[in-house]
Amino acid sequence: MTEKKERRFDTVIFDFDGTIMDTNNVIIDSWQHTFRTIEGKERPVEDIIKTFGEPLDKTMERLLPAHDTQAALDIYRNYHRDSFKERITIFPGVIEVLSEIKKRGYKTGLLTSRLAVTTAQGLSKYDLWQYFDAVVTMEDCKRHKPDPEPLETTLKKLCSKPEKSIMLGDTMHDITCAKNTGVESVLVGWAVAVSKEQIKSGNGPDHIIEKAEDLLKILEG
Repeated sequence: MTEKKERRFDTVIFDFDGTIMDTNNVIIDSWQHTFRTIEGKERPVEDIIKTFGEPLDKTMERLLPAHDTQAALDIYRNYHRDSFKERITIFPGVIEVLSEIKKRGYKTGLLTSRLAVTTAQGLSKYDLWQYFDAVVTMEDCKRHKPDPEPLETTLKKLCSKPEKSIMLGDTMHDITCAKNTGVESVLVGWAVAVSKEQIKSGNGPDHIIEKAEDLLKILEG
């Protein structure tokens, strides 16, 4: 009798923005609305893309140091909340891959620096709750990516070990968070916030996938 091969991974963890959900345009527009309101003009889109993956309050403090952070957050979030649900789309192949992963019995988690309310809007719009055994949002942690705390929190909820887990993300904050936690990392090829230099660096991702279904090949390997 042939022995069944032990799986290399038993847990798959996904980032939200830019990984399973295309939120890029609504994030950029929310920032431009904030800049127009506070400074009277927009900023280069490239500068906004560089902030992807950071906790919003920290980015506000850095980009608008002379302005009250909470007031700036309110401007951003009010616009973002009103636009979010209608503007977001899911990346091609993601639902099919999530469904297949669940059929194969993997534990699954969603880890995001986004607020719970808009995370819930995105998951509900595409009926994605059924695919995740644990969801960790900004409110669940004191520290955020690339600190290991949010990923450690996710692993704890899933009763999973770092060495048996793999995480997908679209920014270096995701990749570094995985590395800091001892979790294997996957950069999605549709990411817009990672440079070729970062990918080639010693702190780059363990894997890069160009299509969602490529994840299945890694899990099977």
